[in-house]
Amino acid sequence: MGMSRRGVKIFGPLLLCVCIAGCGPAYTLGRVSGVVTLDGSPLPQATVTFSRGEGRMAVGVTDEAGRYLLQYTHRQEGAELGTHTVRITSHIDAASGEGGLAAIAGRPELLPARYHNKTELTATVTPGSNTINFDLTSEAK
Repeated sequence: MGMSRRGVKIFGPLLLCVCIAGCGPAYTLGRVSGVVTLDGSPLPQATVTFSRGEGRMAVGVTDEAGRYLLQYTHRQEGAELGTHTVRITSHIDAASGEGGLAAIAGRPELLPARYHNKTELTATVTPGSNTINFDLTSEAK
């Protein structure tokens, strides 16, 4: 004997909801913050990117004291657990705006390629809160 039509109407949508909820990507995040310095001084307005090569990247921007906090999504802080390739760039594109937007002069890249295009930086994110500082130098290796 098969399931009645009433049973299909009730359990069909329920099964679909369980599959949608259970089949999505599963990830656990660790909160990641730290300080980026260049030749011993805080590096403001630098973009810090953590990537595992798969999944979503986590990105943060340093403040005037060189502090950053990674964002996984607009609403979620942190990065996926595991070992990440880290890229840090200080380049700021020049832009100008009208109205309430002030003109931005831009800034050339201050960092050697070993920190961004040819990065040598890695970091491991663990559960909970992670403080990961980067003490960078402008000198070529």
